[in-house]
Amino acid sequence: MLNQSNLSHAGSRPKVLLIGLDCAEPSLVFERWRKELPNLSAMMDSGLYGPLLSTVPPVTVPAWASMLTSKDPGQLGLYGFRNRKDHSYDNMSLASSVWLKEKTLDQILSRQRLTSILLGVPLTYPPRPLRGLVVSGPLTPSKDVSFTYPPELQTELDAAAGGCYIIDVPDFRTEDKDRLLRDIYEMTRARFNTAVYLTRNKPWDFFMMVEMGIDRIHHGFWRHHDRNHRLYQPGNPYENAIRDYYRFIDDQIGKLMEYVPHDTLILVASDHGAKTMRGGFAINQWLIKNGLLSLKEALPEKPVRLFPDMVDWPRTSAWGEGGYYGRLFLNVKGREPQGVVPAGSYEELCGEISRALEAEVDDQGEAMGNQVFRADSIYRQVRNVAPDLIVYFGGLDWRSLGSVGREQPLYAFENDTGPDDANHAQEGLLIMTRQGEQKRLPSGRRSGLTLYDIAPTILNHLKLPVPEDMIGRVID
Repeated sequence: MLNQSNLSHAGSRPKVLLIGLDCAEPSLVFERWRKELPNLSAMMDSGLYGPLLSTVPPVTVPAWASMLTSKDPGQLGLYGFRNRKDHSYDNMSLASSVWLKEKTLDQILSRQRLTSILLGVPLTYPPRPLRGLVVSGPLTPSKDVSFTYPPELQTELDAAAGGCYIIDVPDFRTEDKDRLLRDIYEMTRARFNTAVYLTRNKPWDFFMMVEMGIDRIHHGFWRHHDRNHRLYQPGNPYENAIRDYYRFIDDQIGKLMEYVPHDTLILVASDHGAKTMRGGFAINQWLIKNGLLSLKEALPEKPVRLFPDMVDWPRTSAWGEGGYYGRLFLNVKGREPQGVVPAGSYEELCGEISRALEAEVDDQGEAMGNQVFRADSIYRQVRNVAPDLIVYFGGLDWRSLGSVGREQPLYAFENDTGPDDANHAQEGLLIMTRQGEQKRLPSGRRSGLTLYDIAPTILNHLKLPVPEDMIGRVID
């Protein structure tokens, strides 16, 4: 087993710290609350910053994996939290590190004898060996499993956290807002305490942490903060919950900076942003309405999740999945077990569905502004089983609802998986600076940044060659 105490740094090679803030919204950091975020504001003043274009789709999985590999979701074969393992109807699998076949940044650094620490990074469970340390992030089943590398690191975490290390908050789609708020703060405080402990006591050349609290607080409290949300109530007790949490995050970042070596390259990044969720569009209900999806029995009275054994597959041409974006799959003859769509009609049907969805109107009769993407058109390569169509309902103003039922409206204003106020926005954020006063990056706001640029930029800063198959560019 790797002896952590024997790891050493490569001479005077520079260090890199990447602070990931899942779902951090650029408009709140760059404009609305900038004066209330002194540490992030100082980083912007001394470095560069700008919106960071995310993946299609802009979700935690695959976005963080794309950031660490500089590969798009098609190249990774990862299209969301749950992915089809094959072309059967019922073989969906939760994403994990096992799915990740492309070399990640930490793996590249390990081969160059550089030491990495990954703390709370999505898609790191089960933890894989590397030169350094891993504390796996979201999608880790619980603390009852082995979720660190090396395994004995797990025994240090609660003490390092100053109480109890928390992987993720449970049940963030809840009406118990007081409990949710307490859990988010406890998780974040524990994560940053652990980050301080690791930066001070373990060797590293590259340190990456991801804090999930911003994502959880956005989904749980957005309607309480956004005056444009249909459920916003002025003077509600949680009106400043998100603002206060951003201030808390800024303070935690400031405390961490006290232990980061001089001249370290600092990056603060989010995988996507956030926006008000107007409601949900019932994609499977729409497919039933348009004669593309048939059930074996009559629609249930109350809305229920669509399960494969409910579907009359020999009479079904397409079905969909719920989530922050829509995924549609065609029932192709010779591909799916009971496929009915002839291969020669595939392109035509994709086009018909795309045009119909793009022409759809919202609950007020106004153009919805749906965007439909073809995996083979937007990705450089399509691995594993990709959705045939990826749909942004209303430009991500609406989520996709997979449920069906006689009382399931096409447009719904209650989420089918629990209370949720926000959807993901296509752009996250990036702030990049150096620790210390002597060296400063060219300051100012930048445009055209993508999350694919992060890995090449870090490799370049560490004086390592950038692999030719990385699709991002070095941020100068």
